[in-house]
Amino acid sequence: MEKQKASLLLADGTVFHGTLIGSPGTNGGEICFNTGMTGYQEIYTDPSYTGQIIVTTTSHIGNYGVHNDEVESKAPTIAGIVVNSFSEVYSRLDGHGSLQNYLVEYKITGIADIDTRKLVRHIRSVGAMNAIISSEYEGNLDGLKAELAKIPDMNGLELSSQVCTKETFYFGDENAPKKVACLDFGIKLNILRNLASRGVYCKVFPAKTSLAEMAAWNPDGYFLSNGPGDPAAMPYAVETTKEILATNKPVFGICLGHQILAEACGISTYKMHHGHRGLNHPIKNLLTGKSEITSQNHGFVVNREDVEKSDVVEITHVHLNDNTVAGIRLKNKPAFSVQYHPESSPGPHDSRYLFDDFVTLMHNNS
Repeated sequence: MEKQKASLLLADGTVFHGTLIGSPGTNGGEICFNTGMTGYQEIYTDPSYTGQIIVTTTSHIGNYGVHNDEVESKAPTIAGIVVNSFSEVYSRLDGHGSLQNYLVEYKITGIADIDTRKLVRHIRSVGAMNAIISSEYEGNLDGLKAELAKIPDMNGLELSSQVCTKETFYFGDENAPKKVACLDFGIKLNILRNLASRGVYCKVFPAKTSLAEMAAWNPDGYFLSNGPGDPAAMPYAVETTKEILATNKPVFGICLGHQILAEACGISTYKMHHGHRGLNHPIKNLLTGKSEITSQNHGFVVNREDVEKSDVVEITHVHLNDNTVAGIRLKNKPAFSVQYHPESSPGPHDSRYLFDDFVTLMHNNS
């Protein structure tokens, strides 16, 4: 059976032609690449990737299928996937289905059989940009360009309120010694699992929840989650975080939550050239002198110059590839955050001590 053709058009006019994978159609978003060797299902279900087309640098994707337990949210919210070699069959004995059927189920359009090495090198050189995948505009480049022009720019885009929970929910043992109010900007399930496994009962609140509503539960601490979009487009979250800090209860932020904490302390954020996405990013902990290999997924970053000028915030972790800020803490409050993903799903477990640090902060603060 002949494969259906598909095209990938980048905002700078670069075109790739390949074959359709997933659901037939046309869809677009910001194109980015992830260098992880495994964990594609966890990546596709990470809400932080909302509105993005994911290029996987691993050459062969789909060979181990999908598993119902390997998800970070209820459903993938990515805009599409780009791969080199795609496998519609899978070899894992306990797999629950093929990646192809999974993509079709969630109406995700992808493209395969293109030179992903060439594409990634192009993105690294030119930078992140919008792109569109289509199986419907073969031979109609002008029509595809018109569709691409409709896609909003990630810079200035607020997405957390679209992907967060709409109703509060609980996670963990209600008899656990500590309670944490989690502000959901696009939270990953493995973050909740890591908190629960350390004796924390979590109540997860929608992104625009007021401090008054969260405080009524009388939590021992607050967690600011990961999520998609531009932190500078989230003044509601910044103001709530300022109010949380005024309670002097422990605060822990991850990824977007890290950026929101920085914004609440007067530290600006900005969009990176092409971001950090992968499972092998080297981080140095300036407090211990130790290095960590980390899982990362972000296109925005905290302004290092602002942190260095700040009287209330100090840098705790730096990215060893480019010296960007990877972690901060407040000098006068029990609050800290990191730019990377210590819950590591997928990824190495080097940084899971940060959850222990948060629990210790709560015990010391009680």
